[in-house]
Amino acid sequence: MKFKYLSVVLLSVIAISTFAQTKKKTATATSSVPRPKLVVGIVVDQMRWDYLYRYYDRYQTGGFKRLLNEGFSCDNTNLDYIPTVTAAGHSCIYTGSVPAIHGIAGNDFIIQATGKPMYCTEDTTVHTVGSASRAGEMSPRNLLVTTVTDELRLATNFRSKVIGIALKDRGGILPAGHTANAAYWFDDASGNWITSTYYMNDLPAWVKKFNDQKLPAQYLKQDWNTLYPIGTYLQSTDDNSPKYEGKFPGADAPTMPVKTSQMMSRGMGLIRSTPYGNSLTLDLAKAAIYAEKLGKNSVTDFLAVSLSSTDYVGHQFGINAVEIEDTYLRLDRDLAAFFAYLDTNIGKSNYTVFLTADHGAAHNPTFLADHGVPASVWQARDVMNNLNSVLESKYGIKKMVISLDNYQVNLNNPAIADKKASEYAIKQDCIAFLQKQAGVAFAVDMQNAQSANLPEALRTRIVNGYNIERSGAIQIILKPGWFDGHGGTGTTHGTWNPYDTHIPLVFMGWGVQHGHTNLPTHMTDIAPTVAALLHIQTPNGNIGVPLVQVLK
Repeated sequence: MKFKYLSVVLLSVIAISTFAQTKKKTATATSSVPRPKLVVGIVVDQMRWDYLYRYYDRYQTGGFKRLLNEGFSCDNTNLDYIPTVTAAGHSCIYTGSVPAIHGIAGNDFIIQATGKPMYCTEDTTVHTVGSASRAGEMSPRNLLVTTVTDELRLATNFRSKVIGIALKDRGGILPAGHTANAAYWFDDASGNWITSTYYMNDLPAWVKKFNDQKLPAQYLKQDWNTLYPIGTYLQSTDDNSPKYEGKFPGADAPTMPVKTSQMMSRGMGLIRSTPYGNSLTLDLAKAAIYAEKLGKNSVTDFLAVSLSSTDYVGHQFGINAVEIEDTYLRLDRDLAAFFAYLDTNIGKSNYTVFLTADHGAAHNPTFLADHGVPASVWQARDVMNNLNSVLESKYGIKKMVISLDNYQVNLNNPAIADKKASEYAIKQDCIAFLQKQAGVAFAVDMQNAQSANLPEALRTRIVNGYNIERSGAIQIILKPGWFDGHGGTGTTHGTWNPYDTHIPLVFMGWGVQHGHTNLPTHMTDIAPTVAALLHIQTPNGNIGVPLVQVLK
């Protein structure tokens, strides 16, 4: 009997000891949270979702095809707000939020209380670093919430390095967030990459050395010709299509080749409207990885890259031009080289990359009309002038509407308050006028959008895009195929339609499954997915959800 009890005691001791050893081993094995060494976020400015497949047959194996064949593609990702513009898009991607919350209500917006225009990253309290121009008077202070890059810095007690890079200031600044180590953008005046005193008081030696190479001039001296014989660009309209495409200043026609070497006297800003702008941006990204030892840290680092030239080329030439097709074929080649660089310097299994866009773009309205598709150009300036005449005759207030930017009626609120006029009555007069204008589908009082008689999808986008302090009083919804003219050639964006809201979203690398989904996903889901991958808190304005199907 004693032996029986002794055996039980011995077995219990052995069991407890084994459990303790197992627990200790488990604790040791999981003491370091599994994370990639580096996350690279790539935003291709103005990239429509269908560009993934429009030129697929001509892509190399290492660029867009590699993303699709090794990564996870969310093929039904859309923006859930308007206006669909660069600053709002970059902010949404990295905050998981919308303009109503994150505050970036447009590239430019009006402070409603004062009527003062505000550029999205404008900050007169800081100074340019790296140039004598004022192009560096920028910071993320107008962004009202944290980014996933901020949350990474907070989660690691600021040991993670975060750097943002883009030709456009807003493309580098907003993704990098409030706590970034650095953000760099391109200065047309000097041809240099610059930053602001928000981040540092002097450029790092490696950035100065990079600038000293004068790469913009080296690229532009090459001229811009098609990568392949021009007759093989079957996805594009005739190269000489002046009805649809805008030409370079001084050029006789919007045709290839573009003699950039003969245009350099106008300044290095020319590189923005060529594929070389993307090449230059990825050159700096590689230099940053090497010089800052990104991915060599004891914690995860983050590089936020925005490729802006696709937007400049798209605006000028439209989405059906040889120039835009060539830009994407060249970008594909640049991405292949960039991914190969990451493989070599970080390790193929050590980094995670995602590629998406801030918005899409529409077909040129004249192009659509010539092919029998309903479309036209809306002349916002003429509409505003006529509307102001009507309002002045009734209320005696000049320039009562100060802007129709972002397809919103921005009222002169100080003047209205001074005259003690009824804002409600003025809004009703504006709506009545606008609904009679060609191309206008809806004109919606922002403060009553929830009860407006319009489709739910539009109502949601209006509500999500309305920031009470920075958005106009009335949202104008144009008919499909219509947009504000800007001369009639090229293209633009900013509306609720799928051509502006349907974007690519592909994840690849560490922690990512291979596959794709056509289920609805949202731009707001990107930041929480990255947060889930990194085991960190989501940004403090986030309304998205992690895309669990993406993650291993």
